Amino acid sequence: MLSIVIPVLNEAPTIPELVRRLRHALSDLADFEVVFVNDGSTDSTGPLLRRLQDDDKRIKSLHLARSFGHQSAIVAGLRAAGGDAVVVMDGDLQDSPDVIGQFVAKWREGYDVVYAVRSHRQEGWRKRTAYRMFYRVLAAISQVGIPLDSGDFCLMDRRVVDTLNAMPEQPRFLRGLRSWVGFRQIGVEVARDPRYAGRPKYTLVKLTRLAFDGFFSMSHRPLQLASLLGIGVAALAIALGVLLVLLKIFYGISLLGWTSLMVGILFVGGVQLICLGILGEYLGRVYEETRNRPPYVIAAVVGETRVTIPMAGRQAE
Repeated sequence: MLSIVIPVLNEAPTIPELVRRLRHALSDLADFEVVFVNDGSTDSTGPLLRRLQDDDKRIKSLHLARSFGHQSAIVAGLRAAGGDAVVVMDGDLQDSPDVIGQFVAKWREGYDVVYAVRSHRQEGWRKRTAYRMFYRVLAAISQVGIPLDSGDFCLMDRRVVDTLNAMPEQPRFLRGLRSWVGFRQIGVEVARDPRYAGRPKYTLVKLTRLAFDGFFSMSHRPLQLASLLGIGVAALAIALGVLLVLLKIFYGISLLGWTSLMVGILFVGGVQLICLGILGEYLGRVYEETRNRPPYVIAAVVGETRVTIPMAGRQAE
């Protein structure tokens, strides 16, 4: 059986078309399920998913108690999916259901992870440039090889999903952890379609937070960068001090002035704050781990999934 995990947030205008395209793309498969994860939607997404399940028992849904974020919604879906292979895709139709057939073909060839490599994006040039920089910086500092321009759209074998589900790490950065677990992986080049309806849910703040999760969860090199910044500033201060002494001894020149003093103080202070911020990011993640809070809370389960008792205590519908 193939499971399709789709996190959604206020995607009611898109879901009917998404389901139609999924049915068409998966028509050759004898057994599949679609697991929607409603990440605290405030529109008609929740009632719509319930109606879809009444019409087609293969369509199931988890309804979170509030919006816990895209990555947490994916975690919930992976834990509920029961397929021999699990596809993760977005609910805005930028990830085309037609690509799933290519994923399945590669999986049947023996690959454990098949991920989409985005050859073309529909976003504006600023967002495209930001994504391009993010993936290349992440690949440069990561301790594992993370493929360039590969998002969450992928197919994973059951044993990969079970490995990810057994990991207690918080917060999650799926595309990094997917590379970290290893197994046999391959990329499939796809073009990213435009959003079918509505507005993007990933704002600049959320994208920045996701980028930080990737940088700090997949590498300790930012800590090394803080050390290098400290060494660089110290070396610069020593060199400047030697230069000033030599100028005074040989030329009788003394550099005086409030401006140069303040520039030096502000520069050193800025470096210190950057280093403190890097330490704070890692400390915050340690704090999240020690609190041991669940990454999400389920308010309701619609349809039969691997989740039998929702974490909020309500029975499955």
